[in-house]
Amino acid sequence: MKTPVIAIVDVGKTNKKLFLFDRQYQIVWERTEQFAETVDDDGDPCEDLDRLSEWMLASVGEVLVLPQFDVQAINFSGYGASLVYVGDNGKPVGYLYNYLKSYPDSVRQQFYAHYGPVDVLSVQTASPALDSLNSGLMLYRIKYDKPTLFRDIRYALHLPQYLSYLMTRQALSDLTSVGCHTTLWDFTKSQYHDWVIEERIDTLMGSLFPADKAMPIRMDSGQELKAGVGLHDSSAALIPYLASFQDAPFVLISTGTWCISMNPFNTEPLTAEELQYDCLCFLTYKGQPVKASRLFAGYEHEQQTKRLAEHFGVAVDQYKHVRYDARLIEQLQQTTPEAQPTEGLIPPVQMPSLAGSAFGSRDLARFDTYETAYHQLILDLMAGQLISTALVLPRQRETSNGLAPDRRGVSRIFVDGGFSKNHIYMNLLAAAFPDVEVWAASIAQATALGAALSFHNQWNPLPVPPNLITLTSYKAPSQTNVF
Repeated sequence: MKTPVIAIVDVGKTNKKLFLFDRQYQIVWERTEQFAETVDDDGDPCEDLDRLSEWMLASVGEVLVLPQFDVQAINFSGYGASLVYVGDNGKPVGYLYNYLKSYPDSVRQQFYAHYGPVDVLSVQTASPALDSLNSGLMLYRIKYDKPTLFRDIRYALHLPQYLSYLMTRQALSDLTSVGCHTTLWDFTKSQYHDWVIEERIDTLMGSLFPADKAMPIRMDSGQELKAGVGLHDSSAALIPYLASFQDAPFVLISTGTWCISMNPFNTEPLTAEELQYDCLCFLTYKGQPVKASRLFAGYEHEQQTKRLAEHFGVAVDQYKHVRYDARLIEQLQQTTPEAQPTEGLIPPVQMPSLAGSAFGSRDLARFDTYETAYHQLILDLMAGQLISTALVLPRQRETSNGLAPDRRGVSRIFVDGGFSKNHIYMNLLAAAFPDVEVWAASIAQATALGAALSFHNQWNPLPVPPNLITLTSYKAPSQTNVF
């Protein structure tokens, strides 16, 4: 008898994955690929969209004919801030531009001169001003910087919706994508911002389709499936937690290339100051706002562990064998000079989420061992993580020692992804937030699982299992607080 399953295509910047989940949301089949980047028309690195599209269609076609599975539904998740442009013939035009691509000064000045000031627009759209990381600004840039390409665009689809389009041939949009630091969505009006309408960019985005619904599709083989519209990966990663923990407010730190702190229970409007430090709001698949802050800590960790490996002559993944040493942390706190504000992830650095860490400017020769240096790296990353996560907690309140984040109403912090397995990071996080329960969460592919759960009732007749997430508690040290 065939096992009923849902297929999930999960596209990250590094790993491209395809999963099959059964009705208990256990992974019963998976495949992971990595592709080399190509270059765009300006010579900048970008995703190889042709190879990605070919891989997805071929892989889905393969699982549809596996004899042991009955694929009943399919959904998609992918990284945000990236648009795929589709022409009148239904084929991609141009490139899937990298969200770190440099932005022309003249186009930026033109945009904010017409639609600014920047702080007002950022508050309205809950989007820090991040140039190409604001996908709406990338489309605006194409209109005025690459007008020939712009004339060829019939639809501009965020990457998750393009993945769905490849299967459904429906050009659709989704709130989790347009509502995440795109500068497209007006959070004060719950609609596209006036500038989007004035530039007629809304006509390129496709109709909004609810992420908790599915559409029927028929494959060339005659097989019928239910397909989702696709979700932005950050929103998808939150879904298993919302499904599992409804009894008390929590913050989720989803770690990977970015470490994203998400508070779905903080409804306070964003301030201009918060936006300056890359705090933003995005929309859940139900259309509810989530306050979030981002830190490029996974990327920084990757760069600095390469530097450590070269200096100490060890393997790049040597850090996986380093055990947490509380005495070493205390020693580093007492003997290591504090980084200057311009070196690290702390104010007044503009956009601290992208600023690197204090460790990048430290002299590795002063560390006797790899273990000591690696503990210092995590300490420096945690200095940024403390500030980033505190941004999504309720507003500051007066204490006897001055201003402090008001953590009332948030009783737990969950961490998933790569850093949840890093005992040094987790112990330091518990020390940084001693009055909140800190848990390392283990989920088999949280982003893909969230995409599978998003329209659970439309493909799965069974209730959502209660044991989707495995938790490990980390306690703040009682003898000392290192932060």
